[in-house]
Amino acid sequence: WIQNPVPLGVWVRFPPEVLFIMPLNKKYTELDIVWFKRDLRTLDNKSLEFVSKSGNPTLFVYIFEPSVIDSPDCDHRHIRFINESIIDIEKKLKKFSLDIKCVNCEVIEFFKEISKTYKIKNVLSYQEIGNNLSYSRDKKIAQFFRSKNINWIQSKTNGIIRGLSSRKDWKKKWIEEMKSEVVVTDLDSINKQKVKIPSKIKVYNSKHEFDKNFQPGGESYAWMYIKSFQKSRHIGYTRNISRPNESRISCSRLSPYITYGNLSSKQVYQFFNKSSNNRDIRNFLSRLQWRCHFMQKFDDEPSMEFKNINRAYDSIRLNHDENLLKKWRDGSTGIPIVDACMRCLDQTGYLNFRMRAMIVSFAAFNLWQDWKYFSHHLAKKFLDYEPGIHYSQIQMQSAVTGINTVRIYNPVKNSIDLDPKGEFIKKWVTELKSIPPEYVHEPWKMTKIEQEMYDFFIGKDYPYPIIDIDSSRKKALDEIWKIRKSPKSKINATKILEKHVNK
Repeated sequence: WIQNPVPLGVWVRFPPEVLFIMPLNKKYTELDIVWFKRDLRTLDNKSLEFVSKSGNPTLFVYIFEPSVIDSPDCDHRHIRFINESIIDIEKKLKKFSLDIKCVNCEVIEFFKEISKTYKIKNVLSYQEIGNNLSYSRDKKIAQFFRSKNINWIQSKTNGIIRGLSSRKDWKKKWIEEMKSEVVVTDLDSINKQKVKIPSKIKVYNSKHEFDKNFQPGGESYAWMYIKSFQKSRHIGYTRNISRPNESRISCSRLSPYITYGNLSSKQVYQFFNKSSNNRDIRNFLSRLQWRCHFMQKFDDEPSMEFKNINRAYDSIRLNHDENLLKKWRDGSTGIPIVDACMRCLDQTGYLNFRMRAMIVSFAAFNLWQDWKYFSHHLAKKFLDYEPGIHYSQIQMQSAVTGINTVRIYNPVKNSIDLDPKGEFIKKWVTELKSIPPEYVHEPWKMTKIEQEMYDFFIGKDYPYPIIDIDSSRKKALDEIWKIRKSPKSKINATKILEKHVNK
């Protein structure tokens, strides 16, 4: 006779002596949930490895949170990349009769609702080295899981050590993590029991809108990029890393794939470490470690999203000029290399490191604007926006750390040195297309006769510079060094070095 409820998968005898398997009784089923965050891959994914051995029915889910989508550092380009990554995962899971659900609600709402229907045993995810919004959300979720006796298993992300008390031997520990085993999961061994989303949870209906100007998301594309870089594109990496045009090919272009977890840092490290005798590859790997260093720094001091890491610099850049920043954002500063970078970033989501540093330097020093007024704009535009790197670097390039070299990039010098023929400039600032190379870097120096000759007029066809580069640089340098030499800045700098520098 049937006892009520019958455990899942128990064979019973029922007149007239017919054998059958009882259907899934949702209220009494132990369920595992793989919560995808910034770990959008099937290879080297410890969450998938866990559920392949647990044997429990498993729900794969990505949660599109309205609060995240509406946040000031999120852009449609990020959501599109995530969608493309999920589509790629779906294709892989489908081969094993598995699928991934996409829902549209706040995370706490999702888990509260689904826990009414299922007995959740384990939630698997990766630690998110995110902004304050995601960190606050995770603290609330952790509290909810504890109240429901749900086991939340979070794997380390890119070798970052949460709750790190000291930077002693950090690099050694990071290398050990990078050399540890890469997980390859047998997806066929995952329980294929279908799990339905409760009707009260809103399904996320995404429209795939491919944009050829942006790198496409997904594990498959990530491996195409990593293999092409290893095969040939790495040649000239060291020479071209700072050149705005050449770097688009010679740089790895792997950053968005690491940011959203299409690739883990461990996979990248092990893929290239065998070729580390190659100078270009060796330099690339050093930047991979450098990347994780800044993420660790941010995880140790998340307040740098909102505050100067060295509070001695709170007394400068107090006047906010929205008009200047708008021209900077629009690529209408009258400084060709700056405008080319801003337009390129807007239309492709990518700039190399040197050009990123230069546009931050221009806004922070030449325009003398507080980084907090332009950090979100850049976060939205960078396809590979990684909070840990973003805020660390913006503060460094704005010279408010008190420990790093003060670098004020001369945009004209960088333009002449790194784009001598003006190819990058002319591609993105089409107004300058007919201008000869000797004037493309400083078109305001053209005489009236030359402007007539080329039928090109400063102030009409292209704006005059909104700021004098030399005088604004000198003024900014004087202000920065005044603070840097102060006792408060020096005391704070010592504490920063003690906390964040690898020993």
